[in-house]
Amino acid sequence: MHADTGALRIGEFARRVGVSPELLRAWERRYGLLQPVRSDGGFRLYTAEDAERVAQMRRALDEGLSAAEAARQALAHARPQEGGLDDARDRLTAAIRTYDEPGIQGVLDAALAHFALETVLEELVLPVLREVGSAWERGELEIAQEHFAINVVRERLLALSRHWGRGGGPLAILACPPGERHDLGLIAFGLVLRSHGWRILFLGADTPLETVASAAAATEPKLIVIAGTDEATLAAEGRGLQQLARSVPLVLSGAGATEELSRKLRLERLDSGLIAAASLVASRA
Repeated sequence: MHADTGALRIGEFARRVGVSPELLRAWERRYGLLQPVRSDGGFRLYTAEDAERVAQMRRALDEGLSAAEAARQALAHARPQEGGLDDARDRLTAAIRTYDEPGIQGVLDAALAHFALETVLEELVLPVLREVGSAWERGELEIAQEHFAINVVRERLLALSRHWGRGGGPLAILACPPGERHDLGLIAFGLVLRSHGWRILFLGADTPLETVASAAAATEPKLIVIAGTDEATLAAEGRGLQQLARSVPLVLSGAGATEELSRKLRLERLDSGLIAAASLVASRA
């Protein structure tokens, strides 16, 4: 992206907005507050939109908010930047590579301020994490970087899930079978389903089917969703899944829920994208 004629280098920009270059760089790195463009010569240049966000943040700080809260408020009032989620994916990946937890939070703050949650999940969070996993398999990232990314993003999504069990809508129980430790995709699905008015009872990773059955008996859910990334892990629980499906409608999801396995177990599977799958489930309530 080329800069417009009004864009400024960091020194002049800092003088005009009344904030030191060092602090501006910290706000950019930690919270994603500034989104500089590049000149033809490769220099980072700051725009009127950046100045607007700095002004918003300074006002929020003057009102007594913490720096993190002030940045969130400033980003929420800012206009979406050109490049949208393409740029966000690049910045999120860069933050993961450098173990920059504040940077990850800043990218997510900005994305959630400008786009619907479903869009952020399906077009930013999950594609980046899939690419991180692929990069690790290719030897381009360390396993520590993958674990770091998953844990930070998982914690953030769980923060968004607060109170998703409240309300009067139909209830869905979400769980992973024994041996399955990857539940981030299931959390994302639950958030989207919640946006359709459903209540969520999340049991998470590595859940014995007896536990799922006990929870179902106590809560009478409309649906149980069992998610797994590995076909063999789901297949090992085949009889238990079939038995559970006799008492409560049950569907399989995730990469392990192959068409062949679902046909063999005579269980339905969710094979569409995150938003489409949640919409399909919601339409049946």
